[in-house]
Amino acid sequence: MAKTSDRPRLSELFFVFARVSAITIGGGYVMFPMLKRELVDAKGWISDEELVDYYALGQAIPGIISMNTSTLVGYRKHGLPGAIAAAAGMAAPSLVVILLIAAFFVQYLDHVWVQKAFLGIRTAVVAMVGMAVWEVGKKSVTTPTKAAIAVGSFLAIAGLHGSPMLLIVTGALLGLILFRKEAKA
Repeated sequence: MAKTSDRPRLSELFFVFARVSAITIGGGYVMFPMLKRELVDAKGWISDEELVDYYALGQAIPGIISMNTSTLVGYRKHGLPGAIAAAAGMAAPSLVVILLIAAFFVQYLDHVWVQKAFLGIRTAVVAMVGMAVWEVGKKSVTTPTKAAIAVGSFLAIAGLHGSPMLLIVTGALLGLILFRKEAKA
């Protein structure tokens, strides 16, 4: 894998995140495979593990996952200016699309073809979210203990309607206790 600069230009941060945002429908989970391809595989700016960590942190802090993740990566690569450039890149395509929809598309929302297009888009988004779960799972669930935590967390949320914040705190504490040696290695 050919590595590009460890400290990319601000314009490069902006345009990488703008490109990912422009071709993604469905939000942060859907962006994961595209971010991996751009940030890890193509640019070599971060590792697989760092991307998973940024995604986890992006979910744990308030806000939109994709914005949080882009801001964290931008900050890691170029400090505060990088965080601003990456976040602006992630937001720019959505802002343009929202303005275009507000200006021209609202009158067609009830049209049968538009409704059918949205049904197709929703189906594709489900597949892309599944792909993101698979990619994150491959990198994160590497031992029986981690698998038990993942399954337990899923069951607590899906079956018992547990608090996501409580699960994040519990997961952090379990990570500190169970994986202390792994982190030191």
